[in-house]
Amino acid sequence: QDPVPHGNADFNLEAAKKELSECGLSIQEMVETAWASASTYRHTDMRGGANGSRIRLSPQKDWEVNKPAQLTKVLDVYNQIADKAKASIADIIVLGGNVAIEKACGVEVPFTPGRGDATQDMTDEESFSNLEPAADAFRNWCSNEPIASAEELMVDQAQLLGLTAPEMTVLIGGMRVLGANHVGNDQGLFSDRLGVLSNDFFVNLTDMNNTWHIVGDNKYEVKDRSSGNLKWSASAVDLVFGSNSILRSYAELYAQDDNKEKFVNDFVQAWNKVMNADRFEKN
Repeated sequence: QDPVPHGNADFNLEAAKKELSECGLSIQEMVETAWASASTYRHTDMRGGANGSRIRLSPQKDWEVNKPAQLTKVLDVYNQIADKAKASIADIIVLGGNVAIEKACGVEVPFTPGRGDATQDMTDEESFSNLEPAADAFRNWCSNEPIASAEELMVDQAQLLGLTAPEMTVLIGGMRVLGANHVGNDQGLFSDRLGVLSNDFFVNLTDMNNTWHIVGDNKYEVKDRSSGNLKWSASAVDLVFGSNSILRSYAELYAQDDNKEKFVNDFVQAWNKVMNADRFEKN
């Protein structure tokens, strides 16, 4: 893809983190913006990714999956922080997601600066339109005209990002409890403390006190087995981690009481992999 100018690797990182932590944006908004920017990467042809911050340019800024109204709000705040910190917006977008995750779990998320910002003139809209996803399982979103089942599109997206099955699993569970779903979609939010990076998604997914009921195409309800009371809703992507034998083994691993710390550490590692997937600098 088109080259991107290098960012300022010497910007004041701690000052930028402080600005981001006090900027008034929610954990969900910051996590989702960072994910939307970085998750366009495709390891097959090495296109897309967070470098260049093309999420603020056409066509990516107008993609339905990126919640254009929310994105505009977040980028307005990030532009001001980038100016103060003398940083690229691309770095601030990723750093914002990291700061949000640190707030959600108390664990430091690695960050490597040096991304640059592309311009609209450097971005061939027709070419970049080919990166638009038909679905994003990590944000529990699927277009009205999917080209395959939601579960198949999830696996396809994961392999494009170069993720292993355990990495895909831990990222799905983490994104759900952080509330990073598409607008108006409460499917898969199996937690009573959204915004806290916990293993609640897997705990509740594998809880035998819950039952699952089909209520529509790609729509399910989670009810208490004893009372029959509705607890949550879910998509086929959510439930495949309970029905597929391999994915369920990972879900059961992360659901264990003594694996809460492992879940957080694995999520941070997988998150960092996606955020830096398009970085090709030599050490």
